[in-house]
Amino acid sequence: MVRRIETQEDFILFSKKDINDYAQEARDTNGAVLVDVRNRKEYEQGHLPGAVNIPLPDIQFSIGKLGPVSTPLFVYCLSGARSRQACNNLKKMGYEHVVNMGGISRWTGELEK
Repeated sequence: MVRRIETQEDFILFSKKDINDYAQEARDTNGAVLVDVRNRKEYEQGHLPGAVNIPLPDIQFSIGKLGPVSTPLFVYCLSGARSRQACNNLKKMGYEHVVNMGGISRWTGELEK
């Protein structure tokens, strides 16, 4: 079945990558780091396989934990709001390849605990 794209909202819905697409891109990107910026409790309840937890308030202190500024970073949270803020902060810190994956609420795969 083919759905017709009639509005700008339809276009955005069908053209925008989600966390599942970005996770695949991260797996395909050499040296990429998945960064979960939710709080520790949220992270422990379930996170993307291989993700490191650096809560948003701690992101400014993370430069040594994430590797050189050339490290590809793929950042997510619950809905995409905190990850957007974290991405902005990481870019200001000099990171060159920062991707906002959006929210884990759209994740369709298995979670690690």
